[in-house]
Amino acid sequence: MTELSPDTQEMLDSLRAAVTEELERKQRMGHYAVFWQDGKPVFIGEDAPHYPDDTDSQPR
Repeated sequence: MTELSPDTQEMLDSLRAAVTEELERKQRMGHYAVFWQDGKPVFIGEDAPHYPDDTDSQPR
């Protein structure tokens, strides 16, 4: 893997921390999250929508 400059690594770390914080907040509030996996959206969480036509989009 290509080594990142210190500034770029700092930005990446900041973005990762922000995403982690937001996902934790959504989980605490009981909101679902949407991820892109294998070319499809995946809904994760207790209140995630269910799509009977697409079993990959059901919550885990």
